[in-house]
Amino acid sequence: MMGRMVTEGAGGRVIAGRYRLHERLGRGGMGIVWRATDRLLAREVAVKALPLDETLSAAEARRRRERTLREARAVAQLRHPHVIVVHDVVEDDERAYMVMEFVNGGSLADRVVTHGPVGHGEAARIGVALLDALRTAHAAGILHRDVKPSNVLIADDGRVVLTDFGVAQVAGATTLTESGSFVGSPEYTAPERMSGAGTGPESDLWSLGVLLCAVLSGASPFHRDSLGGVLHAVVTDEIRPPEQAGPLLPVVRGLLERDPGRRLDAASADLMLRAFLSTGRTPATPWEAGDGGPLRVRRSVLTAVLLVLAAGAGISVAALLADGDDDGSGTPTTSAPATPTTATSAPSSSPSAPAGPTPSGVNGR
Repeated sequence: MMGRMVTEGAGGRVIAGRYRLHERLGRGGMGIVWRATDRLLAREVAVKALPLDETLSAAEARRRRERTLREARAVAQLRHPHVIVVHDVVEDDERAYMVMEFVNGGSLADRVVTHGPVGHGEAARIGVALLDALRTAHAAGILHRDVKPSNVLIADDGRVVLTDFGVAQVAGATTLTESGSFVGSPEYTAPERMSGAGTGPESDLWSLGVLLCAVLSGASPFHRDSLGGVLHAVVTDEIRPPEQAGPLLPVVRGLLERDPGRRLDAASADLMLRAFLSTGRTPATPWEAGDGGPLRVRRSVLTAVLLVLAAGAGISVAALLADGDDDGSGTPTTSAPATPTTATSAPSSSPSAPAGPTPSGVNGR
């Protein structure tokens, strides 16, 4: 959990001869997070400690440490303003620790609990930032596999940060479970992962769709009273996005397509959310699937959106159309949206502060 600072007995302890632990910031299934001081560089950091479990066998304890190290290695590869920065990985007394940047703010989950659901504009801003982060991770061959509000930090300055890659899957890894336990959060897990099928970036996009529902309405649409109920809801039940999705419903519906081959792709979801931020409207959903690939907004809709964005940014419409030749995939070539997307990139790379105060906290579970 994030959001509350809890003083605990380990405060003042120095690990690896360098990092002095202070308050415990949060605790979850993947470890305990402490506020700490890097004595060498004289800076504040967050240290994630994997708790020891005396009931685990030596092999299970080793797998736990390897999971933490895998998280660190995966995130350390990424350089993106919306991905948590990993400074160091150390071991001390047979326990693994990951040293991260200290994000002064609280989790998106805590924010919703404390202040209620967010508005459409804020949800779209958060969605754009997370899409940017996920596209960077996916390009590096990394799947997050646990995208949910408690793994998203909202800094005091409004910056959106994706954290807790503890169940991340690097290209080539396989399993859905370890030691018979479920890896990830069932309410936010894509149906193809539930069925044990191979997964890809589309699974993270499903989770993002559930996250948008949750922050707009206050609850996941797949919340049930039992794990069996959750699994049934994700895999079988009729999907009913919340009424609060409102103008973002086309994006939510596209992301919550059970067939990963027909799920809305990241580029189109990003474009649609940016269109909403720019115009207050989201394109309707006339879809086309190219060669069995993911759903993309039909060329005519994309062109209309780009023209609106171009007009708002003072870009030559003729130049935009000349650059936007269809490459046969059902979307314009990548050069087409580059200029207008840059013109509207503020919501993700330079976010404005969110409405309302943000609870204090830091850095994931």
